[in-house]
Amino acid sequence: MAKGKGKKAPKGKGTTGSLKGFILLVLLIGVALWAYEHRQQASGLLQGKELQQEWAGKLKEVKTEVTETGRQLSGKVGEALKEKTSAATVQSGTAGSINRLEIPVLTRKREEIRLERLGYSLSYNPHYKTPNWVAWELTRKEVQGKEERKDKFVPDPDLPEPRVVHADYTGSGYDRGHMAPAADMKWSKQAMQESFYMSNICPQNQKLNRDDWGDLEEICRKWAKKYGTVHIACGPIYDQKSPKRIGKNRVAVPDRFYKVVLIYNRKNPVAMGFLFDNKAHHQAISKYMVSVDSVESVTGMDFFSRLPDEVENRIEALVPSMPSY
Repeated sequence: MAKGKGKKAPKGKGTTGSLKGFILLVLLIGVALWAYEHRQQASGLLQGKELQQEWAGKLKEVKTEVTETGRQLSGKVGEALKEKTSAATVQSGTAGSINRLEIPVLTRKREEIRLERLGYSLSYNPHYKTPNWVAWELTRKEVQGKEERKDKFVPDPDLPEPRVVHADYTGSGYDRGHMAPAADMKWSKQAMQESFYMSNICPQNQKLNRDDWGDLEEICRKWAKKYGTVHIACGPIYDQKSPKRIGKNRVAVPDRFYKVVLIYNRKNPVAMGFLFDNKAHHQAISKYMVSVDSVESVTGMDFFSRLPDEVENRIEALVPSMPSY
């Protein structure tokens, strides 16, 4: 045997090592692929969870919006039904079923400050220093009040300065003529006091105030007692652009006065208009009567506008006979 020559390596030993290395590589790749896939799945689950949470939030928002919309729609439907029911009541013609029938609507632009009192409402004109209109409802119960007249005329505390004062009428030759009369306010001490606010007063011819104008006021109380309720609005009329003025605060003297009266009941509603010149005159109250449409034309106001149109148009076009009292 030759020296230095070793044993021959067994056949296939190198191949086996390579195979083991290959298997190990495959295993490593498999582990890597498994890890990657697991990671992707975990990421997908996380994204799915986040997506689920996001959609849950959106669904909650939508549910809230739907609930709110439903609530609003329900409220609007309720209001519509209420208005429809109210309209149906109005159409039935039940006395007292329409609130504040007496409040006029201005159809010609003018200055006004709206004021609410316990016994009446008014639209005050700061240019003329008198009301555009004063309106009130008078009931059978109210005319039976016992509050005493105070005769204390005072500036209206709710008007801006300068305010009309008692002294503006002193020595003028004109009465401090009530629009809403004190005798209609005997049902309340406060209502009586507020009837003497100067915003409810106009310069009025003495004889007119104490005779025919006062007579119509008394007749209105009798109508309220007989028919249960009357709705009244009245005020001054200025035919001149620059009317006569009195007092330090320059109160404008009206040329005429108007009054409209509504006796509203189911069977026979009656609307009456009256026009008075602001001067000494005496005649039967029926002689002052005109249609409410005529008063609307002169004053630029719409009276009893809350009546059903068919009723309003019919009764305001007529000059009715004076209702009994």
